[in-house]
Amino acid sequence: MTAKALSDIRRKLKVLNSAKEIGNVSKACRYYGVSRKTYYQWKRAYERDGEQALINSKPGPYNLTIRVPKETEELILYLRQTYHLGQQRISWYLEMLP
Repeated sequence: MTAKALSDIRRKLKVLNSAKEIGNVSKACRYYGVSRKTYYQWKRAYERDGEQALINSKPGPYNLTIRVPKETEELILYLRQTYHLGQQRISWYLEMLP
């Protein structure tokens, strides 16, 4: 488990335990700056799957169908790093390519 994952778990458990100790979810959420909706999502996930459910993850699946070809990606990175071009100029450059 990575340090970031452990940090996520610790923070969320701190909020969950605080609400349980205080006996008032609203106060605990207000203190930690978390919405009650988020609190209850964390609580349900923790009750269902344990600590592993508290690790932040990407919101959706990795979708290869919308990814640009590898050659185009490498060209964009090259233009950005070598010539420090912005989005607009890179798009103009890519439009000129066959």
